[in-house]
Amino acid sequence: MKRITASTVVFLSLIVIALGLIVPVSGQTEESSKTVKKKPLSEKEAYVILHKGTEAPFTGKFNNHQVKGVYTCRQCGARLYTSDSKFKSNCGWPSFDDEIKGAVKRQPDADGRRIEIVCAACDGHLGHVFMGERFTEKNTRHCVNSISLEFLPADKAGLEEAVFAGGCFWGVEYLFQQIPGVAKTSVGYTGGTTRRPTYKQVCTGRTGHAEALQVVYDPDRVNYETLARRFFEIHDFTQLNRQGPDIGTQYRSAVFYKDEAQKAVAEKLIKLLTDKGFKVQTALEQADKFWDAETYHQDYYLKTGKQPYCHAPKKVFD
Repeated sequence: MKRITASTVVFLSLIVIALGLIVPVSGQTEESSKTVKKKPLSEKEAYVILHKGTEAPFTGKFNNHQVKGVYTCRQCGARLYTSDSKFKSNCGWPSFDDEIKGAVKRQPDADGRRIEIVCAACDGHLGHVFMGERFTEKNTRHCVNSISLEFLPADKAGLEEAVFAGGCFWGVEYLFQQIPGVAKTSVGYTGGTTRRPTYKQVCTGRTGHAEALQVVYDPDRVNYETLARRFFEIHDFTQLNRQGPDIGTQYRSAVFYKDEAQKAVAEKLIKLLTDKGFKVQTALEQADKFWDAETYHQDYYLKTGKQPYCHAPKKVFD
């Protein structure tokens, strides 16, 4: 093989610069190479966010913070955690047992003993993640520096919720998780009368609950109609009180609308499908208390690597 000399490398580099070409570093994707607008940082903030320092325990402003809303990245403003995932661990730093989907990256710490967490958008240092401590059912603790965070109260965060029931909630969740703009998903039970129902109770069909999916989404990135269309496209809405091999009222097709606007969208889509000749069995029910299902049900297909057995995307509106 002919050896490439230093002068040749310089010559080729000049050609690249002259042509205005950009050669990405190894492993860099188009998405990761996008420019992220970063805010100015104080000396203390830079120590933690840029140089991976740690603020003193029990000193951060969000350590005992218990307000509904969304925690964002101090450096770039990306949404990282919802207040629903925050819990009290008494460790001295804010603790979360789940992040907004795709918002946080995990990577080996420099000491080789811990797992560091950084903002997926700007790589700003957040803290570390720990597993197996059993603080919550999710058995996960994101230990985050307050100085790495900012907070948006619920009325300013802009995130909205939608609830759909379309048979086994595993498959419904899996297919909704693929939609850009969906920040968080939770499978659970709604539309029934029993308080804090268990999976075993719901399976009897006597509690009145449906297996359902709660979707938290960013309306600036995806609107409710897009989500509702997806719902009708991934399950058989012509089946009454069943979905494939799963039979019972707990497997019914239903849209649990939060307000009249969501109801109007659902009614519009049902009319479109009816006009196409479909016998739509989807019920419209006023949103009620949503009870989270047991931890082992959450993110089921992501955990197991399997595929949904009775849910698959199909075009029904085109």
